[in-house]
Amino acid sequence: MTVTAETAQQRWVEDFRRIAGADPELQAHGRYYTCAFLLDMAEHRYLIRMNRGHVDAIIVDPGPLDERYQFAIRASADTWRKFAQPVPEPMYHGIFAASFRRDMRLEGDLLVLMQNLRCVVRHLELLRSTGSPV
Repeated sequence: MTVTAETAQQRWVEDFRRIAGADPELQAHGRYYTCAFLLDMAEHRYLIRMNRGHVDAIIVDPGPLDERYQFAIRASADTWRKFAQPVPEPMYHGIFAASFRRDMRLEGDLLVLMQNLRCVVRHLELLRSTGSPV
């Protein structure tokens, strides 16, 4: 039986949701972590809706007018793959390093990103457990 790309994405969504839900740091800091953000990985996009520290939804490849989000983190698939390594290379270890020196871009309402920065950073660190979905 071969695993289709869609099945692999769904497995990643489930794993990411499960790991985020069980993460003690997100639970400790997430009381006010309510926002929606887009992870644009060039090959696929993932809209993540958070509500009080819990993942409400992860929407794969939303259309441009389908869902609203406050901010987006965009980078090439290669950058996301390197970012999600268990021990990332220098300049792929954080969103600011990758945005200053690599092709990562932070767009949208950056005030919302900054208000939730520790939780967003922790959420992205969890990619090192689940791997990159692209």
